[in-house]
Amino acid sequence: MTGVQTVTVGPGEGDQRLDRWLKRRFPQLTQGRIEKACRKGEIRVDGGRAKPATRVEDGQSVRVPPLPDAPAPPPDPDRHGVSDADAEMIRASVLYRDDTLIAINKPPGLPTQGGSKQTRHVDGLAEALKFGLDEKPRLVHRLDKDTSGVLLLARTTQAAQALTAAIRHKETRKIYWALVAGVPTPYLGEIKAALVKAGGHGKGGEGEKMRVVDPDLVDETPGAKRAHTLYATLYRVAGRASWVAMEPVTGRTHQLRAHMAAIGHPIVGDGKYGGSGQENQGDGWGAQVGGIISRKLHLHARSMTFLHPATKKPVTVTAPLPDHMAQTWDTFGWTEDLAADDPFEELHR
Repeated sequence: MTGVQTVTVGPGEGDQRLDRWLKRRFPQLTQGRIEKACRKGEIRVDGGRAKPATRVEDGQSVRVPPLPDAPAPPPDPDRHGVSDADAEMIRASVLYRDDTLIAINKPPGLPTQGGSKQTRHVDGLAEALKFGLDEKPRLVHRLDKDTSGVLLLARTTQAAQALTAAIRHKETRKIYWALVAGVPTPYLGEIKAALVKAGGHGKGGEGEKMRVVDPDLVDETPGAKRAHTLYATLYRVAGRASWVAMEPVTGRTHQLRAHMAAIGHPIVGDGKYGGSGQENQGDGWGAQVGGIISRKLHLHARSMTFLHPATKKPVTVTAPLPDHMAQTWDTFGWTEDLAADDPFEELHR
């Protein structure tokens, strides 16, 4: 057991959440232990009480209460034993690489980070993306497990800080493609509906699911956050389904999935928000089209545009569709080059 420590946030370690900084410094600390210590005032930043989400900066002093000794780390297959097959897979997903950052086309079904039941994820497989550097690249944002597409990783601390700040301050643009049930109208529009975590932990995914809140009720709904999505209906198959582009103006959990379901056009394959057993026959409501169309989630982070943290020049990275969506597009006679690079140009003028 250690005694009380005062630890200084080192150069390049700032501009991150307190809980994340602590877990990097003290791997034996659990999230629950951090939250409890913050509530009791045992963890302090520059002498003041802090929350797990408090952002620490270079040079600040963090009071750390007595901690159990760190156990000898067990073999970690995610960090030190990435299989040859997984290493080949994650390297083949690289879309862009330089000395500062890496962009990959995340496969659907692969979590971005680990959880209680997840041992194989991008963060662990990033050990295979060092390409000669000492440290593995760091995640700067996330995609849902079943969402594919562009995912950025920073290769330096400075790049991680710059990209994280750019995303937080809405200085990046992300365009997603989806197949949705029915045909959204008007064809070019926006959705402004706040989101709040659903209560409970039922089989419907409550507690891990977002509930839509009318914008007029945001102030009286604890935990609700405003959310804003642009959408463009690109092509349709009669009244059954549509190829839709979406641009999240805000970045809330499950925002695109919850917003499209809220206007009656859930993303195909989205059992959490659209009902996995329902088929949309053109006049019904559900998240399955039926027939030979895959029941997997049809949501893809098509492109991301950002200022390069080193050159300060704009970079756009584009990801081809995953296999199940490519097969759906082929079934409907669509090709990726049918879509404009920026379906929202008119809204951004």
